[in-house]
Amino acid sequence: MITITASGITPDDLIAVARGNARVTLAQDALNAMRASRAIVDGIEREGRPVYGVSTGFGALANTFIAPERRAELQHALIRSHAAGIGAPMPREVVRAMMLLRIRSLAMGRSGVRPEVARALVDLLNADITPWVPEHGSLGASGDLAPLAHCALVLIGEGWVLAKDGSRITPADAGVKPIELSSKEGLALINGTDGMLGMLLMAIEDAGHLFTMADVTAALSIEAMLGSDRPFMPELHTIRPHPGQAASAANIHRLLQHSPIMDSHRNDLVHAVQDAYSMRCAPQVAGAARDTLEFAIMVAARELRSIVDNPVVLPDGRVESTGNFHGAPLGFAADYLAIAASEVGAIAERRVDRLLDVCRSRDLPPFLTPDPGVNSGLMIAQYTAAGIVAENRRLAAPASVDSLPTSGMQEDHVSMGWAATRKLRTVLDNVCSILAVELLSAVRGIQLRAPLQPSPAGRLAVATVERFAGGPGPDMFLAPVLEAARSLISSRELRAEIEQTTGPLA
Repeated sequence: MITITASGITPDDLIAVARGNARVTLAQDALNAMRASRAIVDGIEREGRPVYGVSTGFGALANTFIAPERRAELQHALIRSHAAGIGAPMPREVVRAMMLLRIRSLAMGRSGVRPEVARALVDLLNADITPWVPEHGSLGASGDLAPLAHCALVLIGEGWVLAKDGSRITPADAGVKPIELSSKEGLALINGTDGMLGMLLMAIEDAGHLFTMADVTAALSIEAMLGSDRPFMPELHTIRPHPGQAASAANIHRLLQHSPIMDSHRNDLVHAVQDAYSMRCAPQVAGAARDTLEFAIMVAARELRSIVDNPVVLPDGRVESTGNFHGAPLGFAADYLAIAASEVGAIAERRVDRLLDVCRSRDLPPFLTPDPGVNSGLMIAQYTAAGIVAENRRLAAPASVDSLPTSGMQEDHVSMGWAATRKLRTVLDNVCSILAVELLSAVRGIQLRAPLQPSPAGRLAVATVERFAGGPGPDMFLAPVLEAARSLISSRELRAEIEQTTGPLA
């Protein structure tokens, strides 16, 4: 059970709800904060003051006064008109993250909504009812308007719900009990960065694991190619004190210890002088990606503490317009992380190519097949990795520089943060696939070094991969093998087994 307080939630809370189906409840301090905030809005209603979002229209219609008897109608009309997305539905975990973050924002007591509104979103999460949210529609300012409107529409009994089979059904068919919105509440439900932030937080979780697995696959490749472990000694990284680099180097160094393969050529001048950059500089690239990840973590942590709405209801009774819904901080962080992650994949593919090239693999057979010619080995697996690297290069182009004006030039600069975080998720998914190709290739290379044995970590990796890939031999249907390797990279199974021998990896 995740309890949402007036001070917010943690990244772990979000992962538990979005991916782990944890239930949600509202703390008493959150209920009190929402009641106090709503009392201020009710007072404005009684006084008849013109306040944006309470007694006026929205966006370019902000100067249009709305009569009291039509203000509830205004909130429902706002939700309907803004639920204008199009395309395939967003994944269930993204929508659950959005709803949780919107509850978090409302619970901070600056949005002027009744506790009943936040409770209605809580009920959707706890009943495992996921609104159908199309992939296109948000420009990242004023927040994720269209995606959040599709969530809000379900609250009033309209729109679509994502069925378990991937189809869409009506809220009534899903068992939703509609609520009636009051003044300000429709706007409060849609004016936030919750989609962007949810995707960024889940991407951060994924990237942290993948960057560690990139160290694992790099170490396996270095072992398979008779590389040196000397460039990863800690004293060589204290003289360039980037923390991510030091962590990555320490991982690789630890993974390569107690390896008969490494010992077999430790003093061989042909092998021990200098390795190629894709081997020797693995910590410099993966480490820089780790430091980029730390920046994204910092940005996301700040956003989790932020009140993102417009207008906001201040405790002293003022209702003020803000620009806090602008997603630039999140868009920049997502673009930066996508660039870094794409390079983690790119350098991994270069190691794969080296493993398969008889001219550079240090006596491994062509394409890691013991019978080249009739058999092509892992030749086309490298093609797959190369194609994915090329796609990641395109996706690494920043979305956050691509602003387009909207709403009659009232909203004349937008963040594109939704697009930035969406493509970041794709980049990371692609990196997982590239690392799967490297895992299979490195294990094949180590198998072909027999009777020499790898490190304890390498032996674990070989034994795990052998369960579904066997050993070197005639060509096989590779797609299911690569899918199994991809599952091994994305899950925590192999990492957990290796950490039992090496200790925790950073």
